[in-house]
Amino acid sequence: MDSWNQPVLQWNHKSITRSPHLPGPRPVKLQGGRPFASRPGAYLPLTSPLALFTMSFRTHVLACMFGMGSWVAINGMWVELPLIVPQIPESWHLPSYLTVLIQAANVGPLLVTLLHYFRPGVVNEGAVIYGIAAVGCLACLLLAFLWHHTVEVAGARHSVPLLSLTFFLSVVDCTSSVTFLPFMMRLQPQYLTTYFIGEGLSGLVPALAALVQGVGVVHCHNATQKDNGTRVNASETGQQLEAHYQPANFSTQTFFIFLTAMMVACMCAFHLLNRHPSVRQEHMGNGYLAGQKEEPGLRLQSPLEPKPMVTPVNCHQGEQRSTFGSGTYSTTEVLFIFVVLAWVNALTNTVLPSVQTYSCLPYGNKAYHLAAAMGALANPLACFIAMFVPVRSLKLMGFLSLSGTGFGAYIMFVAAMSPCPLLVHSGSGTVLIVAAWILFVLTLSYVKVTIGVILRDEGHSALVWCGAVVQLGSMLGALTMFPLVSVHSLFTSGDPCNTRCPL
Repeated sequence: MDSWNQPVLQWNHKSITRSPHLPGPRPVKLQGGRPFASRPGAYLPLTSPLALFTMSFRTHVLACMFGMGSWVAINGMWVELPLIVPQIPESWHLPSYLTVLIQAANVGPLLVTLLHYFRPGVVNEGAVIYGIAAVGCLACLLLAFLWHHTVEVAGARHSVPLLSLTFFLSVVDCTSSVTFLPFMMRLQPQYLTTYFIGEGLSGLVPALAALVQGVGVVHCHNATQKDNGTRVNASETGQQLEAHYQPANFSTQTFFIFLTAMMVACMCAFHLLNRHPSVRQEHMGNGYLAGQKEEPGLRLQSPLEPKPMVTPVNCHQGEQRSTFGSGTYSTTEVLFIFVVLAWVNALTNTVLPSVQTYSCLPYGNKAYHLAAAMGALANPLACFIAMFVPVRSLKLMGFLSLSGTGFGAYIMFVAAMSPCPLLVHSGSGTVLIVAAWILFVLTLSYVKVTIGVILRDEGHSALVWCGAVVQLGSMLGALTMFPLVSVHSLFTSGDPCNTRCPL
């Protein structure tokens, strides 16, 4: 019997009854602490190891697919830029526009967080997730057919459909940080790490698709140039070369349709996690959303939440507690956790990605692709490690944060020396920069999962604030790097074919 079709059994202390609206075997009773069938040969879904394993495995798969939809659209947009920018009026200014659009999209998570704080219980997370997932599917589908269209604005052509739809995708992905994570509070704790694995795959899967597509593969050919009015071969005039990008194996339209399918899969996974009877057996409890409406002003706590994230003032004592929840962490430790969370997300989401080309391309196109692909692989790998080696030590978290920051400092140092960084003519330089990117992503991704597990134990509202701080850190990082990279041009790019560095 397929475990998807198993009846939902509701525990009631000493007896188990079957939901009356579902088909299945007759009610079972409890004997010696274990359920047994009321008739010979009855199916026992709660005691079958194979059925339990199958149900758990499917829930893990659904949680992973759900997490993949969190940032897959925007990550896909970034990896597709080498094919998009040559065909639109904005050209290489598009990354700067994307940075601004993504930060403007933080109005979504800001609104959700403020509603959670000032009007607890008003936000129906299920409805919000259905809504943003539907918007994401529609925006990706429209991008597949409209991304190359332009509109004349103030006498110049602009990619209005591309920029507008990208803004909606940014709202979807940014808002997922404060809705997807809190939703995972409904499930058993072990599925949160699986969600983070899926979130890591949201960057890896589009990157692998782009590699198959052939994005960014460049070849250098002899160019012709004018010399006193005469066109001559480049090899006769200083060996001037011209970069030619390899044609893609499939179109940008096909790539956006692939992203649409990923968003549809995310929506289907959420629906099954939220509604399917066999998955609902693994929910932490019933009345999740309804219970939120009973929360007092500052608790931001559901019936499933063992510890409130924001402790209300005790009028009788006239002072506020120095710890939140059951007192596991002091106020200083809570502040430390959130500062580290903002810091690592600023580094991993905006600060270092904004200089990845400057740090890698001087060593060659192969180094850039290796760093991008292996870095994207390191994210879900860190989440997978955290599944088997969970850590809640704040000291270890701080050590890993410092280590990851050290790797990031080396990457930033190399980017600042572009286009002629250290060891640019040596294979060891390529090895070092690729290894630095892998270790940077691996350590800080592990830190993010560790913080997520810690805050998950503190309850639903802690995960809401977790998502808000993630977006805050990313926004601060982007606002810091945008003027440095795009306005003041502190980083210098090189020509992949013509840059000559001293030996």
